[in-house]
Amino acid sequence: MNHFQTILTQVRMLLSSHQRSQVQALLDNLLEEQLLSREYHCALLQEPDGEALARKISLTLLQKGDPELALLGWAWSGLQGPVVERDPGYKDHGGSGQCTTMELGPLEGGYLELLNSNADPLQLYHLYDQMDLAGEEEMELCSEPDTDTINCEQFSRLLCDIESDEETKEAYANIAAELDQYVFQDSQFEGLSKDIFIEHIGLEEMISESVEMLEEAAQKSQKRPFPEELPADLKHRKLAPPSSSLLSCLSLPAGSIHIIPTLPALPQGLWQISGAGTEVSSILIYQGEMPQAPPSSSPAIPSLPKSPDRPGSTSPFAPAAADLPSMPEPALTSRANITEDEMSPTKCRAVRKVSSKLPKYPECVEQFCRSLRDKYQAKPAGPEDILVEVDLMRARLERSSSKSLERELVILDWAEQQPAREGLAGVLLAASDCRRLRETQVIAVLGKAGQGKSHWARAVSRAWACGQLPQYDFVFYLPCRCLDRPGDTYRLQDLLFSLGPQPLPGDSEVFGHILRRPDRLLLILDAFEELEAQDGLLPSTCGPMSAESPARGLLAASSAQLLRGCTLLVTARFRGRLAQSLKADTLFQMAGFSAQQAETYVERYFEHLGATHQQERAVALLRGQPLLLSHSHSPTVCRAVCQLSEALLELGEEAELPSTLTGLYVGLLGPAVRDSPPGALETVARLAWELGRRHHSALREDQLPEKVRAWAVAKGLVQPCPGASETELAFPSFLLQCFLAALWLALSSEIKDKELPQYLALTPRKKRPYDNWLEGMPRFLAGLVFQPHARCLGALAGPVVASVVDGKQKALTKYLKRLQPGLLQARRLLELLHCTHEALNAGLWQHVVQGLPANLSFLGTRLTPPDTHILGRTLETAGRDFSLDLRRTGIDPSGLRSLVGLSCVTQFRAALSDTVGLWESLQQHGEAKLLQAVEEKFTIEPFKASSMKDVEDLGNLVQIQRTRSSSEDIAGELPAIRDLKKLEFALGPVAGPQAFPKLVRILEAFSSLQHLDLDSLSENKIGDEGVAQLSATFPRLKALETLNLSQNNITDVGACKLAKALPSLAASLLRLSLYNNCICDVGAKSLAHVLPDMESLRVLDVQYNKFTAAGAQQLAASLRKCPDVETLALWTPTIPFGVLEHLQQLDSRISLG
Repeated sequence: MNHFQTILTQVRMLLSSHQRSQVQALLDNLLEEQLLSREYHCALLQEPDGEALARKISLTLLQKGDPELALLGWAWSGLQGPVVERDPGYKDHGGSGQCTTMELGPLEGGYLELLNSNADPLQLYHLYDQMDLAGEEEMELCSEPDTDTINCEQFSRLLCDIESDEETKEAYANIAAELDQYVFQDSQFEGLSKDIFIEHIGLEEMISESVEMLEEAAQKSQKRPFPEELPADLKHRKLAPPSSSLLSCLSLPAGSIHIIPTLPALPQGLWQISGAGTEVSSILIYQGEMPQAPPSSSPAIPSLPKSPDRPGSTSPFAPAAADLPSMPEPALTSRANITEDEMSPTKCRAVRKVSSKLPKYPECVEQFCRSLRDKYQAKPAGPEDILVEVDLMRARLERSSSKSLERELVILDWAEQQPAREGLAGVLLAASDCRRLRETQVIAVLGKAGQGKSHWARAVSRAWACGQLPQYDFVFYLPCRCLDRPGDTYRLQDLLFSLGPQPLPGDSEVFGHILRRPDRLLLILDAFEELEAQDGLLPSTCGPMSAESPARGLLAASSAQLLRGCTLLVTARFRGRLAQSLKADTLFQMAGFSAQQAETYVERYFEHLGATHQQERAVALLRGQPLLLSHSHSPTVCRAVCQLSEALLELGEEAELPSTLTGLYVGLLGPAVRDSPPGALETVARLAWELGRRHHSALREDQLPEKVRAWAVAKGLVQPCPGASETELAFPSFLLQCFLAALWLALSSEIKDKELPQYLALTPRKKRPYDNWLEGMPRFLAGLVFQPHARCLGALAGPVVASVVDGKQKALTKYLKRLQPGLLQARRLLELLHCTHEALNAGLWQHVVQGLPANLSFLGTRLTPPDTHILGRTLETAGRDFSLDLRRTGIDPSGLRSLVGLSCVTQFRAALSDTVGLWESLQQHGEAKLLQAVEEKFTIEPFKASSMKDVEDLGNLVQIQRTRSSSEDIAGELPAIRDLKKLEFALGPVAGPQAFPKLVRILEAFSSLQHLDLDSLSENKIGDEGVAQLSATFPRLKALETLNLSQNNITDVGACKLAKALPSLAASLLRLSLYNNCICDVGAKSLAHVLPDMESLRVLDVQYNKFTAAGAQQLAASLRKCPDVETLALWTPTIPFGVLEHLQQLDSRISLG
């Protein structure tokens, strides 16, 4: 008998019926019982294949000499079910307090197939009994906890069927001989195994004798025969075929048969095979010590001797180690020193407390963790230590259009944005809770350059070092800007241990520990856009990797294979190809600073300097330049403002900040250039440009001359890359790199004048388009070229550059004046406004302002605080009226208020939820005049409901209207509701039927509604019920002229209800469309009946319905009574074309196409 298969089946049942946490607790208990080594325990925890896990546990139990699954039963009894009470005198040495039921599934095929299978005969008896009891809800157990009852009749019927088949009898004999040979292979257990095997197979010899034979069998089982007593050729040894006495013994009409199985599937239990009135009271087939004396006179049976070379084993069937399939060495933990009392299940159940805590780590691992924590706990010097909390907003990526495969970050309305209120630790805790076993969890934090993503990523590692993220044993911060070097190769161990100014003392044992528990690892990839040129970097898209490969590929392999199951935290800009390949489980967006947070940062900056007396003056300087205040939405710009303010306040003169970003960075770099080596600034600027073209922001020391490098580091133009080696340098900010790159373009004679306009990236180019990775560079380029030389380029490169810049200025002027602002896309129009503002050129500014169209739509274009400020300033100086569409721009409340409050803005559209929030805010602050002006300007005409949120927002607007109507001090309709004339409903077949009742309830509020379009390309399917609800509102829709009910799954029932309600619209309705519905002759007859009453109707479309020639003839006859109807669209495939053609000949107003 194959005991490995028996144990394997048991383990499969246990694993398949429990959750992952319970499986982990089971493995922890096996570790505590020293059935598993610590290393093998960790390996099993990371095993993704359930079948492989079951096999490894089964092999371990079999090798440890515990095939009866005693300790496995202990472990599981601590997790499930109540403990079964036992008699006081009961002592269980097997270790299982439960009888495990084997689910073999239905028996298919003949008995020959059954015998050739690996199924256990005793388990088949039990299954046979279960099949006969299939109609009962529960199986009736005997009084003993480990005893199952099998009816003797069913036992007899099963073996009678086997006996009746001659072919099956012969196969049974052959299989029995092979089982006998397998059992006798181990010479150490031959005699013992033979006796027990005969107790299983030779039932006829035992049953044909009296009950006293049981005692003789028990005595015989304790003898160990000498090798010479066994046959010389075991291979050809066969048992005698079963005789008819077997059937006679099984057909006993009464009595009960108790079987103590030798199978580990029923550990130390009893099977009671019941009959009634037989002389044979019981049969005992046993292994180990009998748990309790059966209810008969059979003598007690002592336990079997333990194997001398298998500590703790009581099974004679355990094969030698050489006979087992290959198994990892860590599983061979000895249990020889465990006493029987320590293994008592009663004691274990009394004190066992399931715990999934990991074992204590080796000293080298603990030392490495301490070193890692010390490294991340070190606080950065200077402004890097200043922390102002910014919100993380939940985000998602969607395809930009139905025909495009590109994905973009969805622009949410301000009211839709959901900040992660739980903070940093809560974000990571939530991610670890929802992670599946052995699956890498990817968390992406996206944001524009300079919004603090890297600062936040370093704060994560610092929080772990301070003990705030206990779910991780290891956290590694890897700056991607320092990893992507052509020709560089790294091992994963190098990436984790060797990078950084202070290499960590990691060794192979520490690295192996990390690989064994990747679920306890957090890997932070900062500035991931540095590697965006390499596709397939994330776990879902990478393939097999070699042990040594370039950094970008090795990171992919580590997350997909070596470290599968870890948590991967990615920070990146949300543009470029990253958005197309990013497949994150959780996506967040950095919100940036609000105006209040920017002022808080300025105060903390000067507090950090110890200059608290200058805090108010610094904040006043920032407030004095609204453009810089709006740009301080970026923490990088906010810090630059603080640095320049510090320098200005130290001069003690009447300080004033510049009005442009270009002036800000000229003011910062001007003093640094005065003592620079010759050509140093141009060298650094050229390197910034070249790195930017390759999408890099980091460099090596050897890329700069020694004197230039020393000067650049001293003046803060470059600095050591955080988290990388000392030889790695990086620009302090992305905006500084953009400024230096623009400086190189302005000063270089290598760039031809006619090539310069392409770097503004304002007009698309079909051939060789410019890759605008340095997205801040166009604004700086316009500022450097156009601003007065004396205080701009002259302050950085001296007066000799004037001749070089003049040609570039003429080329850019010619290009910009040829642009037509009204034809530019919204994003490019905003960029043009920023460039002309940075230029401080009155001629260019006037040209752009005069070219603005009266209706400005920014639908689907993200508006940041700097965009809002520059747009408002442009509209104010234009001197004429504008209409704005601000839907799906993500504009913040303060920006919305500043734009719609302008006197030149006479009408605007914005998200309903954001507008309602603005109204509530104005009302709370008592700004009644501004509130009234904003209400008058707001419009929703035309309104298209394409989501459930649109319907809900429209309902909220109507609720405000109804509240105003019931109020005594406020009267009159909201202009947005009063002036709505066209309403389109397009939610589709799933959400349409759910949202339409909500729309119907508020329709009566729109008294001026003229066009109601319920047709959608994906079909709304409001059905007959929706038509009935809509028909009830007709008496209040006095101005309705167009009603489109096409493709809504309307049948005769709905058509009849519609026909009854249509007279309410007789004076106003001009067009009615019922195209592509399910209207038959009955519905056509109802419509024909009401048609003469529709005195204002001009067009009726009933094409593609299901009425026949009879319905068409009724409609045609009714049409003759309606002289004002201009068109009746009648074609439908259910009517012969000849009939339709004849009807058209009778009345030319009938349209067939």
